[in-house]
Amino acid sequence: MSARSLQDVAKLAGVSTATVSRVLNGIGVVKESTKLRVQRAVEQLRYHPNMHARALAGGSTRTLGLVVSNLENPFFSGVFHALEREARHQGYEVLVANTDYDPDRLRSAVGTMVGRRVSGLALIVSEIAPLVLDELSGRKIRTVITGADEPRPHIRSVKTQYRRGMERVVDYLYDMGHRRMAFVGHHTSLGPLGERSQAFLDSIRRHGDQVEHRMVVASDGYEGGRTAVREIFASGMRPTAIACVNDYMAIGVLRQLREFNLPVPEAISVTGYDNVDVAEMVNPSLTTVHIPRDLLGRRIFHLLTDDDAPQHEFVVEAELVVRESAGPVARKTKRT
Repeated sequence: MSARSLQDVAKLAGVSTATVSRVLNGIGVVKESTKLRVQRAVEQLRYHPNMHARALAGGSTRTLGLVVSNLENPFFSGVFHALEREARHQGYEVLVANTDYDPDRLRSAVGTMVGRRVSGLALIVSEIAPLVLDELSGRKIRTVITGADEPRPHIRSVKTQYRRGMERVVDYLYDMGHRRMAFVGHHTSLGPLGERSQAFLDSIRRHGDQVEHRMVVASDGYEGGRTAVREIFASGMRPTAIACVNDYMAIGVLRQLREFNLPVPEAISVTGYDNVDVAEMVNPSLTTVHIPRDLLGRRIFHLLTDDDAPQHEFVVEAELVVRESAGPVARKTKRT
């Protein structure tokens, strides 16, 4: 298929090229119905605006792209800062986009990165779609994703031991006597059962019928953690431990338990995941799983820029970090 132009989009949408430009750049006032026609035409024609015209002669730029699920989450921002630091030292710049776990926003962000002719693109997202990877592979854009995937040309994978980390959390809580555990996850377009939540379920099942459990999902973040705790207790369950999909939500869980006058860990234990900087600063300090964001960012950079890098790169194993928020099960759990 030959490259599509701004004029092609305008003709299909039945508008002027100036209107198409306003929609693509988010400037000016455009009727919602007109905007939708332009967006449909862009998608139908698979049009990607070339925002780096100088790169036409020399191929790709010294620009890398990073797309993450939630830039407000300190884990994702930590990976970005590590990648950007390494890139800056090597004469690259990094463009970053946020999806809020929305696959449509993922496709839009990838299209923008393609239009900017990035030399490499990292997708640190939960809502990855095979069609997106197929397109990137077909366009011969070097891409790095997190997690295992079927091999594709130009697609490299960074593997982290997310599953093993959650197994260690559950086993640690079980060994301390916890037999009523809840899991707090977050909404994604693909449902709540990401790798960490599935690992929680599988770990619970390894212990047979000895452990009562409940899965709750809410928005990713502090308020989502608080909402999840309210839902758990409204259901009638009184867990002795709550394992969270990340530290960001765990901090909200700690806050809501404090409002319920449930001391942590005396009445209920709480664990996070990722070991972001604030996990050590909250009170009580958070038992969590350490994922090396600096190492992850550096590895992503080298996979994007090093021709000799292997197709798959294993990042160090996730490590359980024991702090104050988890302890032996209490003999009696105070009710709200």
